[in-house]
Order: sequence, then C-alpha cells, then structure tokens
Amino acid sequence: MPENSFAAFRAAIADGAGIECDLRLSCDGFAMIFHDSSLDRMCGLPGETEATKAAALLALPLAGTDQRIPWLGALLELAGETTPLLLELKIRAGSPPPPIDLLCRTVARDLAEHPGPVGVMSFDPRVGAWFARHAPEIPRGLVIADATPAWRRFALLGVARPTFLAVETRAGPRPWVAKARRRWPVACWTVRDCEQKQALSDRVDALIWEGDGRP
Repeated sequence: MPENSFAAFRAAIADGAGIECDLRLSCDGFAMIFHDSSLDRMCGLPGETEATKAAALLALPLAGTDQRIPWLGALLELAGETTPLLLELKIRAGSPPPPIDLLCRTVARDLAEHPGPVGVMSFDPRVGAWFARHAPEIPRGLVIADATPAWRRFALLGVARPTFLAVETRAGPRPWVAKARRRWPVACWTVRDCEQKQALSDRVDALIWEGDGRP
C-alpha cells in the first residue's frame, strides 16, 4: 500500500499502532498529506505539491493505485480520540521563501478541535519555534539527521525549542543521543527490520517504524 495513504492509515489503526505522516501546504492553503515537494515519484506527474490546489491533489492516484492524496482533516476524523498522530511538517526549499507561518497556522487550526493525542515535528526549526509561541500545548519535535554536525544541532535546538526529538536510526547509538535523553524524549526514524528494533529499543524512547520494524 502507498505511503501516506488511507489504506496505510487504516492498517495502522487495525494493528493498534499510531500514525506518522508528512504534511505539505497546497497553493490554496490546505494541509495535504504528502511527502515530496514534487509530484513525480508518487503520482507520475510533473509539478510541485505546493503549486497545486487541494482539489486537484485530492484527485491524484498514489503510485498507480486506487488511493488518493489525503488531507489532514480527513485523517483527524479517521484517527478520532484514540489513535496517536505524529505529523511531520515539510517545508519546501528554494525561492520564493516558503510560507512557514501559513503551514503552521493551518495545521494548528485543524488540530484545535481534535480530541486525540497528536504531536508535530519538522527538520526546520522555525516550525518548532512557531508552535512554541502560538500553540505551546501541542507537543513539538525537532527532526535531526545523523550527519548533522554538533554545532548545527546546538543552533537548531536553540531555535526550535522542542519538547521531543526525532533522530535518524544511525544516530540512535550516538553518545549525544544518550545525553539528549536526559532532557527530551527521543524517537527514532525509520525502523524497518527486527535487527534495528532490537539495537535501538533501549537507546531511544519511541520507534517510528514501518514493515518489520514493529515494536
């Protein structure tokens, strides 16, 4: 089943698992569940997600299946009061500058009446900074790749003001992660097999998994 699809979300709920997904902003201001800025890989079409209206995105098939690109509101209704959600806000690179404030406001608005457990996270520390200022009740995470230098991590953390971290699997055994856990809960992405699960289960606080990486 395609990533970020309702088929995948329903399978996670049936398995008693939480859902992690990616959000991008349509050109008319809707939070759409889609990983890439380009439509090519998942939809086989030219064009950018952020330059496309929500109605057009909702009609696009994912990876040649009958699944379509969802929007956040529909996922919130599906998740209800019990299914945990972890939403990664994706920020388009390049020029003109991406509308970070608009994406954050849109997501916060959609979450305002959601009764279930939810957190937001991003590689971009400005997302965490926005939620710390405008919606501090929503848990906010900083996503950190293993290759991020120590000086850069320090700078990102200062801007993001996170309440949790999400680190790459290769970073899980690093001493800096053990040190970070004294201050923040640390999740790890993306665990894909039993070997990774066993190696990381006592080094982080939560596993973001797919396939055979189930805790």
